[in-house]
Formats: sequence, C-alpha cells, structure tokens
Amino acid sequence: MAAEEASRSSPRSRREPKGRASRQDKYSVLLPTYNERENLPFIVWLLVKSFSESGFNYEIIIIDDGSPDGTRDIAEQLEKIYGSDRILLRPREKKLGLGTAYIHGMKHATGNYIIIMDADLSHHPKFIPEFIRKQKEGNFDIVSGTRYRGNGGVYGWDLKRKIISRVANFITQILLRPGASDLTGSFRLYRKEVLQKLIGKCISKGYVFQMEMIVRARQLNYTVGEVPISFVDRVYGESKLGGNEIVSFLKGLLTLFATT
Repeated sequence: MAAEEASRSSPRSRREPKGRASRQDKYSVLLPTYNERENLPFIVWLLVKSFSESGFNYEIIIIDDGSPDGTRDIAEQLEKIYGSDRILLRPREKKLGLGTAYIHGMKHATGNYIIIMDADLSHHPKFIPEFIRKQKEGNFDIVSGTRYRGNGGVYGWDLKRKIISRVANFITQILLRPGASDLTGSFRLYRKEVLQKLIGKCISKGYVFQMEMIVRARQLNYTVGEVPISFVDRVYGESKLGGNEIVSFLKGLLTLFATT
C-alpha cells in the first residue's frame, strides 16, 4: 500500500520537499527593457541588494529590444560593475513582443526558477523573498504578485487608470474564472519548465499575454500562489499603456473567452 501511495505522488513532490529551499535552487530574473535608461541602474541595484541580503542564488538577464535611449549602454556598464556571472545582457535588435523576450531570456537562463518583472521600478524586488517563501510553503508552480488581495495596492495612478484596471480585472474574473485575483500583473515567479510549457501554449501578445499565462496554467492544472504587492507607477519614462493597448486587451479577452 505504501508503495502504491508513493507511485501516485507527483515527481515535483518527490523532488522538492514542501517548505524547504534547496541550496541548488537558482533564480533567473528576466528584465525585458525598452527605453529604461534612467530606471535600469536602480532596479538592478535593488535586485542585487535583495538577493544578497536574503542569500538566494541569482542572475539578472537584461533583454533590451534596441532601445534608442541608450539603455543597452547602461546595461553594459552594469555588467562590468556587478560581473557577468550576475548580470547578463542579451539584447535584440528591435521590439519583438514580450513572449519572445521571455523565450530569448530563458535560452540563457541557468536557474531552475524564473522571475519576471518590469524594469520601470513599478515592481519592488523586496517582495521576491516573499515570493520564494510562498512557493516553498505551498510547492506552487507559479507565484504571482497581486494588487487586489490582502494589503496589496496601486500607487501613483490617477483615478481613470485605477478604474480601467479594476474594470478590466473584474470583467476578466467574470468571463474566465481563472482562480487568481490579479491577471494583468507581470510580477511572477515560475518553475522554469512550467514557464516554458505555458509560453508554448500562449498565442496572445501585449497586455493579454500575462492574462493568458494564468488561464493556460489553470487548464494545465498548474498551481498558483499569490503574494500581495504594492505596485508603484513609473517615476522615469512614459507608460506603454494607451488606447491601442486597451482595444487589444478587450479583443484578446474575448478571444480567450471564446477559445478556453
């Protein structure tokens, strides 16, 4: 009977005891950038500080999509300052989409966990140790930052943008019932093999991409944990959210509703 119970246990539960961090775990942070010259030094410094203080093994992979503002030059300097074992610049010639940026970054990632986040300081690295602890406690495949649960929140947005975000998330919850409270956020921790599988299943681009990742995760029976985060609007640079992105989001939402 004991042998039968063991055979039923998942490979993941045998490989990684619940609640226990392995010394061999390594976290690869993927930072897609486009015109983030001012923000990149700050976010990299905060990442290095957070990982150094928490003691987790890490690397930061910067995927710059041909930024005309000199972001690549800044990344090259950061690589020299912190060392190429910690900072890896893996640029592309032009903007090719968020999903392909992650695929490009994962080709160079040596970690068994992948962290995705924005480089514009809207996601604070101080939450990463909480993501890791949450993942270990629940043995989750994905841990997602949420602005809409617990003490999570949004700071720096005007009322219009807050309403748009809330309405978009509400409609998404009604139509897709994804089992997660914040679908449009892009601050997450994945098992590397899970992220690879999900990206292979996703067809969306832009802001819908993050939403589809969670929907596909539910379809594939991956487990998702959540950590409340404070989202802060960018200080430097311009937001990429505009009218075209909102229209694309609505189209993508309806497509997901019709196909999932």
